[in-house]
Amino acid sequence: MERLPLKSKVLNENQRIAEELRERYRNSGTLCLNLISSPGSGKTALLERTLASLDPSTRVAVLTGDLQTDNDARRLARFGFPVQQITTGGTCHLDGRMIEKHLAVWDLDEIDLLFVENVGNLVCPSSYDLGEASKIVLLSVTEGEDKPLKYPSIFFKSDLFVLTKIDLLPYVPFDADVAEANARRIHPEIEIVRASATAPGGMEAWLEWLRARTAAFKERAAVAGSVM
Repeated sequence: MERLPLKSKVLNENQRIAEELRERYRNSGTLCLNLISSPGSGKTALLERTLASLDPSTRVAVLTGDLQTDNDARRLARFGFPVQQITTGGTCHLDGRMIEKHLAVWDLDEIDLLFVENVGNLVCPSSYDLGEASKIVLLSVTEGEDKPLKYPSIFFKSDLFVLTKIDLLPYVPFDADVAEANARRIHPEIEIVRASATAPGGMEAWLEWLRARTAAFKERAAVAGSVM
């Protein structure tokens, strides 16, 4: 019985920090996207291909979370953009305090796009707001079509569902249409794109979504600035 008040206190404190982060992103014009999936769904591979596709002058940065090791940060740093590893030491999610701490060494005014690669988990990260503009949930075709029904919270809270590793569809017993229908049972308005980090052209739908979301964010920021 004593756990519930403690959990509520932790989440309330996280929400306070998340609102402060959201205000900082708004003031700096930084679009923050929070990528969430179970382990092995391809978050890092998606980010690798995304960073490789960007002009070197793009003002993008990445915070990547993991229980141990800095393997993902080293993979992503190869593309020349600012990257930091957040090692949680066993915590199954990133929280606002971790984000706040690691952003302290960067000037947000110099970052237009911030990717947060969350710890591999479909449960815990759904409860923690990081001040992001959007949560993005990834599911690979090597998992089950019923994942959206088993883990409804993260699909309900996400703006985008990226179905990854679609190049493997001919070789696995996975029905992409069923997986997408299950996601829309939980969140009828969720946007969905299919992606492959290895197949030619496999990133186009995701990159087009990213371009559109970035343009919309800049337009809203410009309107807000003119009103002020």
